[in-house]
Amino acid sequence: MEFDFLPKLPSSNLDDRSFDDLVQECVTRIPRYCPEWTDHNLSDPGITLIELFAWLTDQMLLRFNQVPRKNYIAFLELLGIRLQPPAPARTELTFYLTSDLPEPYTIPLGIEVSTVRTETTQAITFSTDSPLIIGKPDLQHFLTTQTVEEIPQSFRVRVTNQWTRQPNGYWEGSEQSVFEDQPQLGNCFYLVINSDDPLDGNVLAVTFTGPAATPTGINPNQPPRRWEAWDGEKWQPVLLREADDMTRGFSFYEMSQQGRNPEQGANVVLHLPENWPIANFTTYRGRWLRCVLATPEGNQSTYNRSPRITGIGVQAIGGTVRASQSTLIQDERLGISDGKPGQTFQLQSPPVLERRENEEYITVTPPGGLPQRWVEVRDFADSEPIHRHYTIDSLTGTVQFGPLIREPGQIKRQTRVRTQIQQPRSSDDTSVQVIDVDTLEHQYGAVPPSGSEIRMVAYRTGGGKQGNVQSGTLQFLKSAVPFVARVINHKPAMNGADGESLEQAVIRAPRILRTRDRAVTAEDFEVLTFTAGGGAIARVSCLPVTSNTQAGTVKLLIVPQANTDAIAQGEGIPPEQFTLSPALREQVLQYLDERRLLGVQIQLQEAEYTGVSVQTQISLEPAYENTLARQEILFNIRVALYKYLNPLTGGQESKGWPFGRPVYQSDIVALLQQTHGVRYLGAVLLFPIRKQQGIWTRQSAPEPFIDPGSNGLVCSWNDTSLRSSHVIDIINR
Repeated sequence: MEFDFLPKLPSSNLDDRSFDDLVQECVTRIPRYCPEWTDHNLSDPGITLIELFAWLTDQMLLRFNQVPRKNYIAFLELLGIRLQPPAPARTELTFYLTSDLPEPYTIPLGIEVSTVRTETTQAITFSTDSPLIIGKPDLQHFLTTQTVEEIPQSFRVRVTNQWTRQPNGYWEGSEQSVFEDQPQLGNCFYLVINSDDPLDGNVLAVTFTGPAATPTGINPNQPPRRWEAWDGEKWQPVLLREADDMTRGFSFYEMSQQGRNPEQGANVVLHLPENWPIANFTTYRGRWLRCVLATPEGNQSTYNRSPRITGIGVQAIGGTVRASQSTLIQDERLGISDGKPGQTFQLQSPPVLERRENEEYITVTPPGGLPQRWVEVRDFADSEPIHRHYTIDSLTGTVQFGPLIREPGQIKRQTRVRTQIQQPRSSDDTSVQVIDVDTLEHQYGAVPPSGSEIRMVAYRTGGGKQGNVQSGTLQFLKSAVPFVARVINHKPAMNGADGESLEQAVIRAPRILRTRDRAVTAEDFEVLTFTAGGGAIARVSCLPVTSNTQAGTVKLLIVPQANTDAIAQGEGIPPEQFTLSPALREQVLQYLDERRLLGVQIQLQEAEYTGVSVQTQISLEPAYENTLARQEILFNIRVALYKYLNPLTGGQESKGWPFGRPVYQSDIVALLQQTHGVRYLGAVLLFPIRKQQGIWTRQSAPEPFIDPGSNGLVCSWNDTSLRSSHVIDIINR
């Protein structure tokens, strides 16, 4: 019986031996089984018989050897397993306004921004996932403290009764110190900002004016201060780059020496966190910014006197919003219903991304009637004839309406006979009980009336590894947006993944059957986390409970997908590519929250990455002692190292470096000895690369093995600041 409403998975050929392979195998066996047969030419009659039976065998293999695989795929179809569509890459887009606007401004949902289109590559388009509100900030308080605290306990008010507020919200007055007269580490000042509108993700320009006084004793190129904002849980850094601080650490004296007038003011551009709520510290309420006097870098000096300012102003000049690699398609006409059950329609731009419940759906307009909103379901198992349901295959873009399931005629007759035999009849009842044929067929879901127009209100298409673009590449608006001067992505796009293959679906099926959509065991959490990611997660590890205080808490280490195409070009993948984006984190937590046991807390963590730098000398075979061969061998070695020391493709099985497994010198020796043309190796040195104060630093001393820790993974990438990741010298011996 054919079920047209089930997803159709592609089948594959299990036995790939061809006709020529079978003939060659038979000819190879001739000397063993028939040594007196010495003429193996094509003109020999025996070879003709071998070719005949090889052809018959090839035909049987074509039909019989695919049966188990075909049956397995049929079972997957009956289980309702579909191939997962590509996962879209995610990033954040920052919009900058042409000027400060007098009223709050909203950039709508779905604004499309793309990369540059070249002769060889298509433009990759991202669209905003939510509206962006750029509010009107209002500076309420300027406060200082002698020490920096996570939760400030006391403040000193600097400008009460000394500064006046202008109609445009700018404060100015007599000179005020931003730190203590004799600055000490930890001195800081706070800006408390209020607004009737949300300022989440906004870009603020804080304008400072000051006198052309004596120098403060710092290096203006590396001022010892940091800017932070309170996101409701902790203080987040908000100064994206040093160039955004036009005051250069309040160096008004240096500004005057360069011919600039500090009385005209200079801006500090701050990119606020995605969540910037109102908070209360002591008796002050508002949104909080602070500037902290920090430890100077290297041999730089700190402030020998406090900078002084004469005015402060705050204005919103832009904002940052989440975006995903997608193209929005609106109001697409699918066709006209013929009134038959199980109708299918095709969307024009597959694959289709996960639908937004209140924005992306199908409407059915009966003849002479009003449009009706229908509901998408995963399958029709619980659909009744009155339910307006439909399904969408995200990979192929096929829309399916409710099918009518009929029993075969033979089963109908057998059911009728059994009913007549088993159903009791009175002695005077000579009539024959006949079962109603309508009870042997069932309609799953409603059928659009004949002549109804079917439309997809909106859907998004996109996804794939090609969406993992670098920072600064999304700069081109597909359509003009009023008051927007420019747009850019300050962070690279991450977590994009290609669609699921049939082999991956076959591996996933047993896990789904064991889990049954409920998270109880560690394996259940790992499997459901994969499912929740929708292809954006490459690896998951559920950490064991190590103490009683962790009872009831499930910790999951997640390695997101990343684009590995750069490995073939001799480049590694930096750890920043494996960052767990906030959107993916929320998506996984929401999915697991519906399937966990009551009382179980879930924590998602990123793995602790340890970089590996390899240094050695190799000697080549005499045949490869030329310039071109050397360059090719060096390139092949770099590719092998980047592939081997990698969270996604590394390890002995090329399935990703195992969690917590150290890297030994013998591992590198075994890998390099497999390179064609290598005669022998010199000493292999391993240098760990660890993150210290936000900077990846290569250790000066080599180690016999590098242990990434129980929760860690090793990674290898090329970075000029690390003096190259792998140093391979070819020596002549």
